[in-house]
Amino acid sequence: MITRSNLAEQLREYQIRSKHDWASVSFFSSTSNLTSSRVDVVVFVIWELLILAFLVFSAVSLYFGNMRLAFILVCITLLLLLCMRITKQVRLARKKKRRMLLPLSM
Repeated sequence: MITRSNLAEQLREYQIRSKHDWASVSFFSSTSNLTSSRVDVVVFVIWELLILAFLVFSAVSLYFGNMRLAFILVCITLLLLLCMRITKQVRLARKKKRRMLLPLSM
């Protein structure tokens, strides 16, 4: 017997199988199995490049013997990483909420 819940489950399975997975959005990501839009991918690549740049600058300042600057840059990097995680969780929560509000079209 075909019920609405069976159709919804089949639709979810079909969407999971047929979704276009982007490359892993983030090296720091623990949720790469969720679909991401191109905008999300671009935003998180920019975040990662910024974090990588701060890590490189801290290594260079450490090489030149400036411990205080290296420590400050590492702290900024950790704050950026934390902001990236929070931003990602907020976006995913917003997407889930938006999906739950939409009716299931047959």
